[in-house]
Amino acid sequence: MSKKIQNIITKYFTKQASLSELDLLSQWIENPSNKEEFIKYVKINFAINVNMKKFGTEDSKKQLLKFIELEKKGRIKRITLNYVKYAAVVLVFLGTGYILKNRILDNPSGVINEKTETPVTINNIIEVGTDKAILTLEDGSNIDLEKGKTIRTKSVQSNGEELIYDSSHSENAEIAYNFLTIPRGGQFHIKLSDGTLVWLNSESRLKYPVAFKEGETREVELVYGEAYFEVSPSTLHDGATFKVLNTSQVIEVLGTEFNLKAYRDETNVYTTLVKGKVVINTPTTKKVLAPNQQSTLDINDNSIIVKPANVNDEISWKKGLFSFKSKSLEEIAKVLSRWYDVDILFSSPELKTVKFNGVLRKDESIEEILNNILTTNYIKAFEIKDKRIMLK
Repeated sequence: MSKKIQNIITKYFTKQASLSELDLLSQWIENPSNKEEFIKYVKINFAINVNMKKFGTEDSKKQLLKFIELEKKGRIKRITLNYVKYAAVVLVFLGTGYILKNRILDNPSGVINEKTETPVTINNIIEVGTDKAILTLEDGSNIDLEKGKTIRTKSVQSNGEELIYDSSHSENAEIAYNFLTIPRGGQFHIKLSDGTLVWLNSESRLKYPVAFKEGETREVELVYGEAYFEVSPSTLHDGATFKVLNTSQVIEVLGTEFNLKAYRDETNVYTTLVKGKVVINTPTTKKVLAPNQQSTLDINDNSIIVKPANVNDEISWKKGLFSFKSKSLEEIAKVLSRWYDVDILFSSPELKTVKFNGVLRKDESIEEILNNILTTNYIKAFEIKDKRIMLK
């Protein structure tokens, strides 16, 4: 399989393929000699880890071609493609369309007979996460930020999707700090006064100065949660370095991009370097990260392990994706709980250790996500009641 085809498949699943690319993908799939290559590539990079039937039916191939053709027509009619959901396409193409048909298409409400060991949805009020945050100003007052709501103060403005600080001056007096808190079911983007960009994931909190003192080290603190930093280079700030403080460690950078994950309900802090170089400092050790490396800090004993990392998996949340590569359902439940603002429970402890592979979109409903998880042979059903989900 050529690199070009690989890129088109990826763009197709992430809503970025052009009409000409869709045409090329259609032609390529129609060639029977390409089917094994496609299966292998999708299984490694996208597909859900289930006991899949081998792709070998003309109906399966025709279904995917039909989906692509419908999407092309939709692009012409609406400019923006109305994509068939990723997991549905993969399952149909791999010859497991019966799962989709029995569990979704025949039951659009999500309420399915218990005898078939499939989902039961009751009183569902769960919404997909969106752009929202709480801004705490230097005087202690709070401002709710959300889509469609515009705010402006003397130093900051927001259009409801991002927060932008005034970069026209540096702070020479005592530094004033703001906090940006992202609740469960939220995400937000902020541009600091020095031009540094920060993307904050659900259930996160960032402390930062309204303006940085000229010529001095620029410091912010990820109090908890997950954030992606694109740091303004020190060369633009008279050589001033940039530091991110967090529980048990300080990250020092000159100008780089990295992801920091430090949730309160986890005992490890993960730092993943995308570009540049960072130095991880703890009370007992110092580690230097190169691109595509990740440090894991155990906050119980301050030990650090550095190893190679799949950067795309680690920062997929920033791109609107869930990338679950050999993740346990317990780990996945934490991610879904934060994004959908729900509590996920297990009917038995054994279910927590079940492994799952998949790349899914964050704009899917929780029912769609759970229906994909049902394709394992271990989870037989789920039940939603208010904001509690039971996996069985």
